[in-house]
Amino acid sequence: MTLLGGFVAQRTGDRRHLVLGLAAGLMLGVVAFDLLPEAMAQAPQELHGVPEALLMFAAGFLAIHVVERAVAIHRGHEGEYAAHSHGHTHSHGHVRGSAPGERQREQGVGIAAASALVLHSVMDGFAIGAAFQAGTTVGTVVAVAVVAHDFADGFNTYTLTRLYGNDRRRAVGLLFADALAPVTGAGITLLFTIPEQLLGLYLGFFGGFLMYLATSDILPEAHSPHPSKATLACTLLGVGFMWLVVGLA
Repeated sequence: MTLLGGFVAQRTGDRRHLVLGLAAGLMLGVVAFDLLPEAMAQAPQELHGVPEALLMFAAGFLAIHVVERAVAIHRGHEGEYAAHSHGHTHSHGHVRGSAPGERQREQGVGIAAASALVLHSVMDGFAIGAAFQAGTTVGTVVAVAVVAHDFADGFNTYTLTRLYGNDRRRAVGLLFADALAPVTGAGITLLFTIPEQLLGLYLGFFGGFLMYLATSDILPEAHSPHPSKATLACTLLGVGFMWLVVGLA
């Protein structure tokens, strides 16, 4: 299912704005319906009146914001550079500055985001392994939910990697890593488990990371060249799909 999600993301062609709108909706749904509730359940302790999981959510959001500002990443939209010919054009339609250092830093953000999704998929595998330890019925329900969820993970892993200027080979490599990650996570549960408190803090931090990418990068990118109702509908569809997946779980 992870590979299928990545395959769909590859085949979008000139419908890229719809893909980005859908990806943003899927990411928002993952954060609101999956990551934050799970983080709150596993790390409910409060620090100065605020749950630690929510503090980590804010820390994750601010961390990626600070990184992007610190390296002065500027991702140009097609319309901003339509009259120029000296920019470097990537296969997904971005026109970026020609400074190699800037491109490498930007590509690094994409790799970091996709790698975080891979790590999240390892956690999905942990969930499957732990659920089967609790019982076959529980394990089956969780496994089905993770399988449906992994379509969105594969879709987002490929989309994020390519969005930040990485080539197709690197995106496919991270996609395959994401596909193997749940199996790896399930196998690791045979050896040991992560303390709930630490896992909850990680999920909160990762939720803030994804929320920033969805709202500050992907949604503006989706609507800048094509501010259409179809793009908005795709975002709503992505959120609704994740609501359905979490509800089935």
